[in-house]
Amino acid sequence: MSSAPQTRAIDFDNAKLQRLGFRQLQNVAQLPADLTQLRQQLGLQLQTSLDAEKILTIFFRGIQRLIPLDGLTYDQSSSDLHLKLGERTPVFASYTLSSEGEHLGELVFQRNRRFAELELTQLESLLTCLLFPLRNALLYRAATQSALRDPLTNTGNRVAMDQTLNREIELARRQKSPLSVLMLDIDHFKRVNDMHGHAVGDEVLKAVAASIKNQLRNVDRVFRFGGEEFLVVLSNTDREAAVMVGERLRQAAQQLTYATPDHPITLTVSLGGATLLPAESAASLQLRADSALYVAKREGRNRLTMAG
Repeated sequence: MSSAPQTRAIDFDNAKLQRLGFRQLQNVAQLPADLTQLRQQLGLQLQTSLDAEKILTIFFRGIQRLIPLDGLTYDQSSSDLHLKLGERTPVFASYTLSSEGEHLGELVFQRNRRFAELELTQLESLLTCLLFPLRNALLYRAATQSALRDPLTNTGNRVAMDQTLNREIELARRQKSPLSVLMLDIDHFKRVNDMHGHAVGDEVLKAVAASIKNQLRNVDRVFRFGGEEFLVVLSNTDREAAVMVGERLRQAAQQLTYATPDHPITLTVSLGGATLLPAESAASLQLRADSALYVAKREGRNRLTMAG
């Protein structure tokens, strides 16, 4: 069994659609009789949703009816979409999807034995069913994300924060798992705007937001609460673990240097944290974290305080 990847780049420009999916395939007699039927069925099924993850799952399950597969992974960094179905295996066939210069992501089919050339041809034929539904789903995802994102820092906005916090509380209760939040505030941020202007202040906000995201897991979420405040939602995280995360965030922000025409700026952040109590509401959890933040500010800033 070979472990070498079988990598192909698929560009779905109109001319290549004919070449890859809608042309008369060679050795038609060798193809399974249901290839055309499967392509027609997938073409209809994939049009039933604008959820990219659901579309890819339907596509994966459909292909498995014709070609044995153990797993599928999909990555689209610009949409922050990463999906893994099935198992990782040593043999894989990788495709770069694009249409008219628009990157649609990286799709990888995985299994334990090498793909035959006929199977790769079948995969490429079936990929034509995925193009337009996936593109539409990515456009919808981008529009949805835009409505839920702070345009300056590329973090979630207040609407997204409320939705996520309520969902995470419900999930924590159902799974009997811990949930913690951290409220983070940039110390003396008003001085930055007053001394260096709002353009520099905006760059500081973006740098702090990026620093926060770099310290978090994929399952954690950060939101711009307002002004120079951010709320971090830590899924499946108890009080002790939240303290460790908060200290990482504080130290990372302290190590940042912000270049200005005059001289570099160094800043600190203060944090307040709270861990979900039984029967506690999202508003109460958020308020306790905010109160703990004000304690940290009052006690000298550049520190983390956890709510009791």
